[in-house]
Amino acid sequence: MRTGLQGKTALITGASRGIGKAIAVALAAEGANVVISSRKQESLDAVAEEIRAASPGVGVLAKAAHVGHADEAAACVDAAVAEFGAVDVLVNNAGTNPYFGPMADIEPAAAAKTVEINQFAIVQWTQLAWRASLQERGGAIINIASVGGMVTEHGIGYYNATKAAVIHLSRQFAIELAPKVRVNCIAPGLVKTHLARALWENNEEQIGKHMPLGRIGEPEDIANAAVFLAGDASSWMTGQTLVVDGGSTVRPSIA
Repeated sequence: MRTGLQGKTALITGASRGIGKAIAVALAAEGANVVISSRKQESLDAVAEEIRAASPGVGVLAKAAHVGHADEAAACVDAAVAEFGAVDVLVNNAGTNPYFGPMADIEPAAAAKTVEINQFAIVQWTQLAWRASLQERGGAIINIASVGGMVTEHGIGYYNATKAAVIHLSRQFAIELAPKVRVNCIAPGLVKTHLARALWENNEEQIGKHMPLGRIGEPEDIANAAVFLAGDASSWMTGQTLVVDGGSTVRPSIA
């Protein structure tokens, strides 16, 4: 597939591990410069070295930033533009889930943190990238939601509510930023990441048996979708949510 990503610059939040890291690696493999961001510089530096080794000649910038802090987000976007001249692709991947339990019991602090990281950060980083580069040059934005934003589940209801908001934000931004910028969303199913560890770590084989495609997801499964949405092959797509879930949302409720 011809992606047209060579020489473009992609900024990925939450890129020190899991889905964000896999997306950064995949975009770099297509020839894109990558700006990777998360809270800890040391972790980012290690990922940057991996990417440089796997994709020689591709530009890599590791810039620590708390995704919910406006000043750090702005510094990261500014650094990307200073280093590479533009941001062509923004991947809003960073997420959190500080609470597990019924929504009736969630404390305000946990709720506020979940909204700050999962929901408002997408607005903030999109604003920054739009003003710094995308408004003039155009490009693509990919927001990472979850199939949880489409269903109900025990324990992670508030997290899922913020992911439902991500899906709607993607649709709204798709209208507001068109035709310059395409905005699409990926809704992963259960993927082997640190964030989702509590959902799969002790039950991976059993869960896989009940999935139509026989396994839970790997970060690379989501990265492949991100490459498609970032590149030329999806040039007539915007405002869409691409579900990548191994078939979990079409699984019959009664076997």
